[in-house]
Amino acid sequence: MSPKKNNIKLFFKTLPKNIFSGFVVSLIALPLGLGLAMASEAPPISGVIAAVIGGVLVSILGGSNVTISGPGNGLVGVLLVAISTLGIESAYAAIICSGALLLILGFLRLGKLADFFPSSAIQGMLAAIGLIILGKQFHIMLAHRIKREDTIDYLLEIPFTINDAIHYNNTGLLYAAAAGVISFVIMVFYSKIRNKYLQLIPAPMWIVILSIAFSYYFELIAHESNPIALEYMISGIPEFSEIIEQLPTVNFSKIGTLPFWTSVLALTLIASIESLLSIKAVDKLDPQKRRSNVNRDLKALGLATVGSGFLGGLNVVTVIARSSVNVNNGATNRSSNFFHATFLVIFIVLFSSQLQRIPLPALMAILVYTGYKLASPENIKKIFRIGKEQLIIFFVTLFVTLKIGLISGILSGVFATFILHLIINKNFSLFGRNLMKPNVLMFQEEGNYYVSVKHFCSFLNFYKLKAKIDAVPETEDVIVDFSLCKFVDHTVMENLNNYQELFTKRGGHFEVLGLDLHDTDSKHPFALRRLLPVPNVIKKSLTRRQTTIEELAKDYHLNYVSKKERDTHFLDNFLFFRTKKINYIYNQLTNKNEALNTFDIEFSEGEFIAKEVIRSTMLHIKLDKSIPEFTLDREGFLEKVYAFAGFKDIPIANHTDFSNRFYLLGEDTEAIQHFFTDEITHFFESNPYYHVESNGHDLLIFGRERLASIKEIKALYDFGKRLQQVVS
Repeated sequence: MSPKKNNIKLFFKTLPKNIFSGFVVSLIALPLGLGLAMASEAPPISGVIAAVIGGVLVSILGGSNVTISGPGNGLVGVLLVAISTLGIESAYAAIICSGALLLILGFLRLGKLADFFPSSAIQGMLAAIGLIILGKQFHIMLAHRIKREDTIDYLLEIPFTINDAIHYNNTGLLYAAAAGVISFVIMVFYSKIRNKYLQLIPAPMWIVILSIAFSYYFELIAHESNPIALEYMISGIPEFSEIIEQLPTVNFSKIGTLPFWTSVLALTLIASIESLLSIKAVDKLDPQKRRSNVNRDLKALGLATVGSGFLGGLNVVTVIARSSVNVNNGATNRSSNFFHATFLVIFIVLFSSQLQRIPLPALMAILVYTGYKLASPENIKKIFRIGKEQLIIFFVTLFVTLKIGLISGILSGVFATFILHLIINKNFSLFGRNLMKPNVLMFQEEGNYYVSVKHFCSFLNFYKLKAKIDAVPETEDVIVDFSLCKFVDHTVMENLNNYQELFTKRGGHFEVLGLDLHDTDSKHPFALRRLLPVPNVIKKSLTRRQTTIEELAKDYHLNYVSKKERDTHFLDNFLFFRTKKINYIYNQLTNKNEALNTFDIEFSEGEFIAKEVIRSTMLHIKLDKSIPEFTLDREGFLEKVYAFAGFKDIPIANHTDFSNRFYLLGEDTEAIQHFFTDEITHFFESNPYYHVESNGHDLLIFGRERLASIKEIKALYDFGKRLQQVVS
């Protein structure tokens, strides 16, 4: 019984953090739920209903740990078609049926179906969804409504809409367009402002706050009506009591028609793919690196979708953007999903009338930015770097999705991938003869798990390899041997990279062998591999900054290495990187014994469309003795707010000035207080502020989350050198 008691104790200990995280997520979920519903031409409240029902049911019945559920970006296009062709009442019936299918997929344990879709085809489908959202909402963002046949026509009309907006004579339309443009600017530049106080409130909520404040300014101070055109203001948000009293009518009369089941299948396909991809991505962000039970999650999402449909809500899916925010704000379990739903109910109860003061173009700006992130040109560049054949798969899926539909799009991507694999290998029998064979053999050898893969390994049969690897605890050592395998595709290479990260962070070891004889058309680690001649090597020259750092290294008698280093395991145990993914370090400056290492680093926060790539300069110090684990930061308003979320500042006796100016965190309070002697405390009091973190045997030091200037690198190195002497 004791483990259960410990779990209950841990739950209540982490409850303040999960409540805090749920609150922050709800600030994003409210405007996004309204916007996604209106973009689908559903009642605005239907997006919030989906988030509330999903938050409650998935938090209780789900199999993931730190995900957030609610309405999804990917479903906007399908819902729009369903509502326009079936009508809103029959569309609710389609949503309910798609939830039932999702429930069946969960019971049949078909969560592994996502493994059968090639990565580039999924990227192409998601980019098409982004263009559908961007193309249709861009015009409303600029207070311009148009009706066109398909998404490509909407995209081609964008320059004309911009021209019309510039020449508006109507003041109301000008103000509406201005609200959209300003909101879009906030979405674009908000993430680039690395200010911890400003970022307490997410960008979408800033748009809501500023919109409502603008409306009240004209009403209470200027004593005028809101200048934004009335037809571009949100309307139809009912009071909370009205939502309960006026349940929608669900019409199942079209259940025997082809358009109905086309919508149901499309909703189920996109909901399952978006959810499975998001769950997979969030598992990588989870500080505890737990594996989600995807089939249990599918059942919970299906049940939530059924309930949401009956109550007038949209499909419920796992959403990556809100889940990333959830993890980054310290969530530890599913209760944060529940609290995010609870705060949404509170907002609707208290502020439903205020929400009608938000201009429609402002909400559409949030979706336009989301659409752009899904279809960003940067994604195309990444795919091109992986391989030209991946670009063909991407664009085939993209164009078929735009011109015909989502189901046809993803199927065309699968077909294009298979045809390209045949062309590349010039060997149909390789796939035909070996598809059904047991291509994967696993056994234990001296405590290690050894996996041998034969013939070929692609999206068609990756599930066999995945099943073997999933059976191994992440704390063990695994060797995957491809020396008997003639062909390994991009989807497999990407998944193997994910496994390497997972095993490393859980204390295990994951090694891939046998690919040294295989060749690829690009140097990207995810590029497909086949037995061909060796490729060319491209050499890059140093940048101006690197040349200056090289000169600095000579002056300070340091070793300088400019090339990218992806082996960054020495940083894994630092608290700062628990919810972040390190891409690589570069521009390393090390002293003779390599105890001090200054480097530039690229890492990312969040995943998928919520992903933000950050570059910074840091200093790593190897110590010759063990010290307590702690984190030291400058005391500020945000740290005082954290106190309410359960984070406790550790005081140092007889050093009131230090305790007032610095925020000290750690588990072993007594050991930390013993470590912070007068000499160490005085050192921090008399030097510039840095983020200083100990993992028990090393120190990590950095200033702001950006690349440092040469002067700042010198100051950082000097600070670290003197700190090493004081600590030693």
